[in-house]
Amino acid sequence: MTSPLRIGIAGLGTVGGGVVKLLAQNAELIEKHAGRKIIIVAVSAKDKNEMDALPLASVHWVADALALADNLDVDVVVELVGGAEGIAKKLVEASLKNGKPVVTANKALLAHHGLALAEMAETSGATLAFEAAVGGGIPIIKAMRESLSANRFTRVMGILNGTCNYILTEMQQRQCNFDDALKEAQAKGYAEADPSFDIDGIDTAHKITILASLAFGCVPDVKQVAAQGIRNITLKNMEAAASQGYRIKLLGIALLKNGHI
Repeated sequence: MTSPLRIGIAGLGTVGGGVVKLLAQNAELIEKHAGRKIIIVAVSAKDKNEMDALPLASVHWVADALALADNLDVDVVVELVGGAEGIAKKLVEASLKNGKPVVTANKALLAHHGLALAEMAETSGATLAFEAAVGGGIPIIKAMRESLSANRFTRVMGILNGTCNYILTEMQQRQCNFDDALKEAQAKGYAEADPSFDIDGIDTAHKITILASLAFGCVPDVKQVAAQGIRNITLKNMEAAASQGYRIKLLGIALLKNGHI
């Protein structure tokens, strides 16, 4: 009988909590598709109380997330802390150096340190999986890395930030101003208390950096991305666009032209 795949999760926020719930709710289906059970054996987060609202009654709590990299009971580390530096970076680096596979949804980490992490993974033979970092619901990364690997890309573009798309859609459909649409997005949990990461285009910049590196084989460098957010978009802007048959959306765009990106 195939032994279960034992995972350790760092971060129990919106994404981490969602992963825990899905693994519990769809356990039978996941086992059928994967060919083995996937079980959570250890978790770590800022606040241990975050475990109380999740199906984690028999799961080991780890006070220091970095310990997951050395935990022999953990087959795969799932990093859902977020951020380009700090504990997220240290955990992924330590896990890869130990030859432990890592799954991450951390686009900021990959946009800033993707090449170095990929080199660590190649050296140790560990897998670095990051499908959820960009367009996880599509999915796009697996398609670009595998199914479309024989294709020559000249452009990659898309709506990459759900928060901004929600705000702009609400403004368009309800004819409300930006501040009201943002407050509604925050009330529904679509936007953070500090929404600047999303509405100033930083999140989209991280994601298009990752997609550009996959499309063009370039070194990911988010510092080279020109980013403009949506916080200054007004109803008058939308009306002007609509009068010409257009709608305003926040796009991530990477073009290959005359050998330059």
